[in-house]
Amino acid sequence: MTMYATVDSPLGALLLVGEEAAGTAGVALVSLSLPGQKGAAVVQEGWLHRPAAFERVAVQLREYFEGRRTRFDVLYADGLGTDFQRRVWAALDGVPYGETVSYGQIAERVGSSGAGVRAVGTAIGRNPLLVVRPCHRVIGADGALRGYAGGLERKQQLLGLEGALAAG
Repeated sequence: MTMYATVDSPLGALLLVGEEAAGTAGVALVSLSLPGQKGAAVVQEGWLHRPAAFERVAVQLREYFEGRRTRFDVLYADGLGTDFQRRVWAALDGVPYGETVSYGQIAERVGSSGAGVRAVGTAIGRNPLLVVRPCHRVIGADGALRGYAGGLERKQQLLGLEGALAAG
């Protein structure tokens, strides 16, 4: 059963989409989208509006935006993405709060350096869990902000919140 809720944030109303988590009373997060995001989830007929199912995630998001949380403890839905995308997304999960890495560094971590940097960028761009899976922490090798499905202004906002923007 697919459920959804919206959560207010400094980035706008976040759309949370999830599935009942097998063996728990909780929800496994399938998607977290920002308003106007490229490739954002859209509420479908038959989805159930269940804000209470996402309360734990909503609390963590509030704490993050208030500067009181540096790591999310969220159950992700299984089976999303290709094997390569899942490896890239796992590497994103390992980028600490307040730090940035380059696309090339992520490529090295997943064994796909060189020409594989472009494939890594594509996999990062398909991250369905913005904010909680920190693709915003990946920047260009020259320190410049590069693509973000939610827009570069929001990427800058998230990195500023985390204190990860280099003085320029």
